[in-house]
Amino acid sequence: MKNLFFGFILLLFACSEAKDDSKEIAAESFRNEVAATEVHVAMAEKKSFDYLINAIGKLEARSEVKALVEREGYLEKVQVLEGQSVEKGQIIATLDRREAEFALEKAKIAVTKAQSELEVLKAQYHLALASEDSAVSNLVQNRILVNSGLSLAEVELKEAQLNLSRCEVRAPVSGKIANIKFKEGSLVTKNAEFAEILSTDELLLRVMVLESDIPLISPNQRAEIYPISDAQNALDGRVTAINPKVDENGLVQVSISLNSVKNLLPGMNARAIIRAPQSNSLVVPKDAVVYRSGRAVVFTIENGKESKWNYVEVGKDNGQEIEILEGIPENSTVITTNNLQLAHQAPVQIVKE
Repeated sequence: MKNLFFGFILLLFACSEAKDDSKEIAAESFRNEVAATEVHVAMAEKKSFDYLINAIGKLEARSEVKALVEREGYLEKVQVLEGQSVEKGQIIATLDRREAEFALEKAKIAVTKAQSELEVLKAQYHLALASEDSAVSNLVQNRILVNSGLSLAEVELKEAQLNLSRCEVRAPVSGKIANIKFKEGSLVTKNAEFAEILSTDELLLRVMVLESDIPLISPNQRAEIYPISDAQNALDGRVTAINPKVDENGLVQVSISLNSVKNLLPGMNARAIIRAPQSNSLVVPKDAVVYRSGRAVVFTIENGKESKWNYVEVGKDNGQEIEILEGIPENSTVITTNNLQLAHQAPVQIVKE
């Protein structure tokens, strides 16, 4: 019996060793059979790098001028509609002219009367006017002009003509009519704003940019404009002005002129991308950078067949490429695909395009 028991124990032990050996063989076989991860690669190279500054703002007319009513009266006729194009000096509204016309007629009568009085005085002082002493004749001439009332009457005539012309509201500049304030029949006061004239053939986009990005912006710098009404197509623009004051939110106003204003109106929202070229930067494709535990990582190729984990310090990002400040050398081969779950020293196979 005892011999049978020991024999059974030995048999169990032998079976257990056989199982352990089979597990080790299977695990080793599994490691050898793991396929290399297929990856695409790119080169980390030093080159000119366009940093993109994004900002949102509103389109404005380069010139926005108010058309004012120059005298008090009833608005008799509005001769334009909002959105209508007008030329500088064009009549856009008229006031009731009757009072101004009466004043003009009175001024004309006063001039005629003064001219008659002047002729009488000339007859009375004809000897003095004919004096060989020019100083005497000029003095008499000036005095009879004043005494006849002609000088004053002529000034009042010019004033009456000016007041009559002020019954017409004219466009101070060429452009499009916006924001008409009054309707026909309204009683308006002197210097009241009738409408705005917008020079819609020239538009500006005013955007707010972080103060940290301002050193990268300069006048005449290229920008791409994407109106909200057509966000797929970019319009060309140029930086024209930079406000020298930073607001309470740490933002600076930048003005950008547009080369085309087709189908655009003042007040529309638009996005601007200002290109700020950076020279001699070490750059990799954006897909080469992944984040592990909040830190930026770039995998490079080692010995042509293994991945290497590299912590890097990243700089500016333009949406397609990222500036690498530290962590990998120039001309490194970096992995751009299948790198999200890649491990250090994992076998990889480079796939060529």
